Amino acid sequence: MTVKALIASFTQQEDLNFLLTNRIPRAGLTRFMGWFSKIENPLVRDGSIALWKLFSDLDLSEAKKDRFSSLHDCFTRELKPGLRPFDPDPSVVASPSDGIVGAHGRIADTELFQVKGAPYSLLDLLGDPALVEQHRNGSFVTLRLTSSMYHRFHAPFDAHIERVTLIHGDVWNVNPIALKRVERLFCKNERAVIRTHLSTGEAVTLVPVAAILVASIRLHFLDMVLNAQTRGPVNFPCDVSVTKGEELGWFEHGSTIIILAPGDFSFCDGITEGTRIRAGQALLRKN
Repeated sequence: MTVKALIASFTQQEDLNFLLTNRIPRAGLTRFMGWFSKIENPLVRDGSIALWKLFSDLDLSEAKKDRFSSLHDCFTRELKPGLRPFDPDPSVVASPSDGIVGAHGRIADTELFQVKGAPYSLLDLLGDPALVEQHRNGSFVTLRLTSSMYHRFHAPFDAHIERVTLIHGDVWNVNPIALKRVERLFCKNERAVIRTHLSTGEAVTLVPVAAILVASIRLHFLDMVLNAQTRGPVNFPCDVSVTKGEELGWFEHGSTIIILAPGDFSFCDGITEGTRIRAGQALLRKN
């Protein structure tokens, strides 16, 4: 058995995985990692990336550049041009990011779920009754990004961004083991609520959810990074039009993005739980 296989076998033990990734000083470790990942020292950078490769399936062959200034630079890497073409069909909502399809389906009135048997409410997630009404009986899909994935996310459709709301919270791990054990986890973690409307008028909301280690979300159209250290207003009015495929920002480390769509959208072929999907692939289609 290889060292990587041995590590994978060890960390896949649920009790141990949950203990190592959650029963620790989550906020303190996250702040430390935020600082550590930006150290621009060749020894720190190379050692960190080597260790990262040992614990994951990190593949940098798609990266636009082959040298990085820091671990953070590697986390937030760009890809070579043309590697994530977006579905051009205007009736399709494309995947905004690389990810693994998690819980998805119809919203039962205002209730959705993080895993089977673990419900949570739109109000707890979004914090705005008016926005809840726009997604009552709609559709939802959860995309989980692992640490080794491409971390940038893009506009999944031509849209108008109206407002971003930062909701402060915890930094629980968002892997399936934690989702089974922590009730309403997405409603507890730090997250941003990005309100948009399609060019055809329907409301589609993106909810990037932060997680342990480097829990920050960079949004280009606000020209800022949102995280636990963000002070002042947490509501950011916007008047920004974006085109499908346009880069919106990035996650700093693995995390989750929840997509909320109206009830007249259905899932495209091949969207099943556990499927790996790439940014640009067809996700939802207007009926």
